[in-house]
Amino acid sequence: MSVSTRRMQDLTVEDHTITVPLVWGDDADSRTIEVYAAVVAREGGENLPYLVFLQGGPGSEAPRPYHSPAAPSWLDAALEHYRVVMIDQRGTGRSTPIGDADLARGTDELAEYITHLRADGIVRDCEAMREHLGAATWSVLGQSFGGFTTLSYLSTDASSLREVFFTGGLSAIGRTPDDVYALTYDKLRGGSERYYRRFPHHRDTVRRLADLTDAGTIVLPDGEVVATSRLRSLGMLLGSNDGWQTLHHLLEEEPHTNAFRHDLASALPYGTRNPLYFVFHESSYADGYPTRWAADRVEPDDFRDDVTLLTGEHVRREWLDTVPGFRPWKDVTLALAEYEWPRVYDADALRESGARGAAAVYVNDLYVPLEYSLETLELLPGVTPWITSEHEHSGLRQGDVLPHLLDLAHGRRVR
Repeated sequence: MSVSTRRMQDLTVEDHTITVPLVWGDDADSRTIEVYAAVVAREGGENLPYLVFLQGGPGSEAPRPYHSPAAPSWLDAALEHYRVVMIDQRGTGRSTPIGDADLARGTDELAEYITHLRADGIVRDCEAMREHLGAATWSVLGQSFGGFTTLSYLSTDASSLREVFFTGGLSAIGRTPDDVYALTYDKLRGGSERYYRRFPHHRDTVRRLADLTDAGTIVLPDGEVVATSRLRSLGMLLGSNDGWQTLHHLLEEEPHTNAFRHDLASALPYGTRNPLYFVFHESSYADGYPTRWAADRVEPDDFRDDVTLLTGEHVRREWLDTVPGFRPWKDVTLALAEYEWPRVYDADALRESGARGAAAVYVNDLYVPLEYSLETLELLPGVTPWITSEHEHSGLRQGDVLPHLLDLAHGRRVR
């Protein structure tokens, strides 16, 4: 265990690192990992209650706090009421991160290790950090996958949670990965058509680019020969408030230029900085099921026939061969796709959790479908929903989302 404190203008940041089991509940397994959290407080707020932030992903570390005006954009609002715990989820950031060096472990050992990095393990780490900080209870803000983890938290340790806040993070309960990805294709179909209604000439642009990717003539700076399925995954941009602007700018560039190649590389999802995001992304929807490349398997016929229908958080098996940074991860990823993932949610426990808080549910969410989010909300009657079309999945990055949720949870008048 280690603790250190630093000052950043009007913020105090405590760096906490604790050692926890890799496999919780198995005394015969002696493997351990480190879990890191930055505890952020504004001057004068050192005794406020704790709010732990659970990052989206899976496979990404928490954002780093900076001086006021604080980054991320919601942090200033949170610090008015809480000390904020920015925890790096196991396998990311400063919490024993997974990276290319771990491939030396071998396929079987590494695949088995990664199976312990899911939401249930993250919850146990959170409980260890809460106890380390001496908090009887704390509140949770879960963005996207962080919300999924919050549902797992409520399934096992609801008594530790004072309030829960979800932003685009109400996962489907009792659904298969196939169910989820089939519905997200419907969402991307609608998102693609909305974009082309605004910019109809870009439909032909995407067709021309697809002809170039079919011919293998678009090559990124790292040597990746862009597959057509990778090009189409630019639909991921449509899931954020201002992502359409990035897509529009990219599609206005000439494909033979350095600018296009570099901007395309930056815009494509599933980079190699955080390989976990690609390697076990589908497991985030695998509540008691193997994934077996669900997004590939349930792709609708019209998506197969029309290259202008863009995709989003749909991982593709062929990228194991076409993306240079993913090739070393091929065997591990294939092994994880066959793994029988255990359950992480308990519907009965959620009903009985007594959870209180608020949830932002985005009508046009391309990643976490509205329909399944509303089903899950029925299990949490004490969580007040804010169902809105003002924001996309990235809404938390806007300054008004968290204050609105705090007002809802605390019974204050809202607009």
